Amino acid sequence: MASQIAIPKRIPLLLVADNVLLPGSSMRIPVRSLKNMNMVKSRLLGRNTLSSTVIGVIPKDPSQDREDDDLSAIHSIGTAAIVVQITGTNWPRPAYTLLVTGICRFRVETLLQENPYPVAVVTQLDKLPGEESDDAENSELSALAENFREQAAKLVDMLDTSIPVVARLKKMLDSLPSQHLPDICSTIVKASYAEKIQVLDAIDLTERFKKALPLLMRQIEGLKLLRKARNDGKLEIVTRKEMGRPINMRKKKIKAAGLPPHAHKAATKELKRLKKMPQHMPEHAMIRNYLELMLDLPWTKSSKDTLDITQARKDLDADHYGLEKLKKRVLEYLAVRQIKAQLKGPILCFVGPPGVGKTSIGRSIASTLGREFHRIALGGVCDQSDIRGHRRTYIGSMPGRIIQGLKTVGTNNPVFLLDEIDKMSKSLHGDPAAAMLEVLDPEQNHNFVDHYLNVPFDLSQVLFIATANTMATIPPALLDRMELISVPGYTMEEKVHIIQRHLMSKQLEQHGLTSEQLVIPEDTIRLLISKYTREAGVRTLERRVAAICRAVAVKVLEAKSRKKQEQVPQTGEEKKDTSVSSEEVFKTSDKHEEASIMHPPEMPIVIDEAAPPMFEPEMRQRLSQPGVVVGLAWTAMGGEILFVEATRMDGEGKLTLTGQLGDVMKESANLALNWVRANAKKLFAKSMKDILDKTDIHIHFPAGAVGKDGPSAGVTILTALVSLFSDHCVRSDTAMTGEITLRGLVLPVGGIKEKVLAAHRAGITRVILPARNEKDMHEIPANIKKEMSFILATRVEDVLNAAFEDGLPSLPVPKSDAASKL
Repeated sequence: MASQIAIPKRIPLLLVADNVLLPGSSMRIPVRSLKNMNMVKSRLLGRNTLSSTVIGVIPKDPSQDREDDDLSAIHSIGTAAIVVQITGTNWPRPAYTLLVTGICRFRVETLLQENPYPVAVVTQLDKLPGEESDDAENSELSALAENFREQAAKLVDMLDTSIPVVARLKKMLDSLPSQHLPDICSTIVKASYAEKIQVLDAIDLTERFKKALPLLMRQIEGLKLLRKARNDGKLEIVTRKEMGRPINMRKKKIKAAGLPPHAHKAATKELKRLKKMPQHMPEHAMIRNYLELMLDLPWTKSSKDTLDITQARKDLDADHYGLEKLKKRVLEYLAVRQIKAQLKGPILCFVGPPGVGKTSIGRSIASTLGREFHRIALGGVCDQSDIRGHRRTYIGSMPGRIIQGLKTVGTNNPVFLLDEIDKMSKSLHGDPAAAMLEVLDPEQNHNFVDHYLNVPFDLSQVLFIATANTMATIPPALLDRMELISVPGYTMEEKVHIIQRHLMSKQLEQHGLTSEQLVIPEDTIRLLISKYTREAGVRTLERRVAAICRAVAVKVLEAKSRKKQEQVPQTGEEKKDTSVSSEEVFKTSDKHEEASIMHPPEMPIVIDEAAPPMFEPEMRQRLSQPGVVVGLAWTAMGGEILFVEATRMDGEGKLTLTGQLGDVMKESANLALNWVRANAKKLFAKSMKDILDKTDIHIHFPAGAVGKDGPSAGVTILTALVSLFSDHCVRSDTAMTGEITLRGLVLPVGGIKEKVLAAHRAGITRVILPARNEKDMHEIPANIKKEMSFILATRVEDVLNAAFEDGLPSLPVPKSDAASKL
């Protein structure tokens, strides 16, 4: 026992739930909450001498339903303690246990800080040795102390003296000061939280003896009963009667849970282990948590599907505009499910740029099917235990996200959205993408085994929907297990419909406006789409609409404030439309002028959040000189236009490539230059030696900070070289994509729809595509096909004749390989 000392006026506090530390006693305290963890890391870890650190141990009522870090439930009286030992680990998660010894009582006067851990001004309540007291003259106290000491000696005699703590207490019982006697004895007897709080709150020593004596007497009587039962041979019956109640309750729950045979066998086996295990063993709590998880999982509980295809089609169309391929696949699943009830859930993967609605349509699908929905964010996951869970041998082990999600939704056929599946990465703790192989395989996931559960669970009825921006970072084995559905960007018409049907009402509600206060005409929406955004999705567009809503909200309140100050009566005219025209979007506040776009005219507004325009047409300026061509590229953010610039200068015949290019694109540039060299006489009526005599060539891809790779820029690089050497400009309304071979063939490439949409957003009306990509043309919306013309090329000669205004005079069009126009 630590000797009583004077404690500092300011001490850090350690919050302890469901236990009370009394002065003179020792206790092990597990550190779990965030504030306690911060206190240990800041004040205790790294110190050479822990005994010099005094902390305040504050009991916290466990019956109150509050968070562990909530300071409103702490007790006003605590025990100052010194830290004797710290044990713990930092893997897989930080976990510490403190061995502390109580010194004296204190009262919390003021909380100096609550974060990152509480620090308080305290007042010491127990008197120090040497301080004069009248307790010795108190006859009642003396009688209580003598009686208490006799009963304590009787209790110690009844205990097993082979236990070191009991033997030490028996030795020091005669010399123990009276003020420590009730605290230490209250610690060793069995008492509830409320009873120990009463002893802690008893500042007066006489009152403390009166609170602790009944606890001591009750423990003595209990030991007498146990001794009598042991002598009569009834001890086993007594203990079974007390401990068997929760075991019998769990046994009934296991029978009523309807577990499959293998799960029922595992649960029964663990229940038998729990029955034989003492409650104070750490494994007892672990087995109890395991059984609770087994009983909470929906082994046989499933939700009933809504199998009305007509209504499902209406619901999907109401929630999302476009996305026909996704809706078609969901309706197909519904139709087959209606014909055959026991259909395994498909594994769908929506691949597309950000902002096109991949995540939100997963929730819409769950609502359409009438199933529970659960989203699992996989972005940044680098530990396979997040998927499969930890082994139960680890401290702080828990099941993986799949099993936890099933426990949360409470059904075995929910819709699981595996968001950002392409953002998982490997680490020292394993590869989570490899752990997903069993989850996303319809032939294996009916026997999915979580490391924590260690019992097969059937995932075949779960509808898994994964989302990704790119397939490049998804392992091929995982990619093979999923049904890929491409979600391309939206067209101009689709974005207009999305704003009018979905985003406008959403933003008006979020900003407290009504459709009577703000109206954005269709021409203004088209202006926002074309000059303020250049994206495949609609996130930036939604932010632009939100900026207009915020500006309207400010002006509406300013107008109301002016009218209130002028005491003008409300006429009802304020409910008229606020129409934001395309001219007002361009107005900026630095011109110090206001546009009267609200009715009545006393309510002016300036829409300056969207100005100035971010994107302007630049095709004619960029393509006004030879050697510049527009290519098309596919990125994880959607399709993009890609300028290719070529120039020549005096030198030694070297080829320079810049723009942060990958190896494949560098090879395409060398391939294009060699084809031009081999066909120089046919193209320019000159040999390449005459053209490149003492000349260097430099090919640059602007946006040099962005990495670029792939073979689809082959025709673009070749056209740029021909334009440079022939001194002819390429048509400003034309873009192209395609891979080339050394013999001049144009090979197919991917991402045709995304590339065509990017060309349409940039104002391009002609696109040159490989002839073998004609099969991909059906994915392009009909309205874009009407506005654009497509040239399908088989050979590079087809590309060159289509890229220049009147073709190259020296380059005849091959009759057999002439480009076809659509």
